[in-house]
Amino acid sequence: MIATIAPASPRLRVLDAPVPAALRIPASSAPARRPEATRRATAIIYCEANFGSIDGKTANGLVRHSEKYAILSVIDSEKAGRDSGVVLGENPNAIPIHRNLAEALAHAGVVPDYFIFGIAPSSGMLSNHERSLVLEAIGRGMNIVSGLHEFLDDDEEFSAAKAVSNVKIIDVRRPRAKKDLRMFSGRIADVVCPRIAILGTDCAIGKRTTATILTRALNDCGVKAVMIGTGQTGLMQGARYGVALDAVPSQFCSGEMEAVILEAVEVENPDVVIIEGQGSLSHPAYSTSSFILRGGAPNGVILQHAPGRSNRCDFERMPMPTPASEINLIETFSDTKVIGLTINHENMTDAEVSSAIVRYERELGVPVTDALTRSTERLLDMVFSAFPEIKTANMRREPAVDA
Repeated sequence: MIATIAPASPRLRVLDAPVPAALRIPASSAPARRPEATRRATAIIYCEANFGSIDGKTANGLVRHSEKYAILSVIDSEKAGRDSGVVLGENPNAIPIHRNLAEALAHAGVVPDYFIFGIAPSSGMLSNHERSLVLEAIGRGMNIVSGLHEFLDDDEEFSAAKAVSNVKIIDVRRPRAKKDLRMFSGRIADVVCPRIAILGTDCAIGKRTTATILTRALNDCGVKAVMIGTGQTGLMQGARYGVALDAVPSQFCSGEMEAVILEAVEVENPDVVIIEGQGSLSHPAYSTSSFILRGGAPNGVILQHAPGRSNRCDFERMPMPTPASEINLIETFSDTKVIGLTINHENMTDAEVSSAIVRYERELGVPVTDALTRSTERLLDMVFSAFPEIKTANMRREPAVDA
């Protein structure tokens, strides 16, 4: 499949120019279509000492939502015996937390299909103990899924072990071959349907979760929305379109971002595209937000902020920016508009969340909500207020009801 522009698609304007070679999508890299009836692969997630915390965001996300894997349990000895949903501050989900791999396997009663490394450390590398655990999982016949910057399939010891056990190692962050990477072409300007990016004031702040909730809410109310994953967790969850942006050489980041959106629009013909954000535009340690704004050229942005967070993750001497300063930076850097603010309620009571919503709406003049603890109606209002044509077009498609 190549990212050509189909004349039948109303979501793309047609150009006479051919698709540049740098924008072509090799057939081997096209996302597989999984029939809804297909059995989800079973998996155990390793998240020792980090489940429910910032560095456990991959495990946290997979427990909340996964189209690709049926999560059987989580490994974290510090929270063993508890329900993972409750640990996340949500309703029980019947996904237990176990002390170690042996206990998790005994509870499962069978060897699961996959062992998922669910920690996202800032180093992106395995410790010696974790290496031993991955080797144990391979030895028991489990395929490995890793979102680390360290590619496990390139490791001679892991490669030899997988050959003996006849299993796979999936390095989610591995970019496509350099010869297949796409350069920015400007074709993003030909996408007609709105593109909304979920950006944030920090990393690990809930951008992916908000993007997932919003995408589901739009589809549930009859608006066809497609989410573009930009990080390893979203891809593990089953995002049909996406790229682990922080693993792509910077020269190709905008092009890869643009190309995957073009593919999603061409294939799915959505009413709206939701783009998962990465890092923070104002954060000096990350630059991925800039590539999302350039390559994705979103028409609107929803900003995620954690009022209870005093400093940036992993940077104790770096205070959090205010939403107002981040909004000013985003709207100065890119030709877009922030259409709403979402709250990450960590370290906050429900009353404090309600107070923050009122305060920020008054201060910023945009709708504000908490995607996890408040009704999705407020999220939908952000989209429909900024892009009324989406709701209008959807209403036109609804079948008439006889009086």
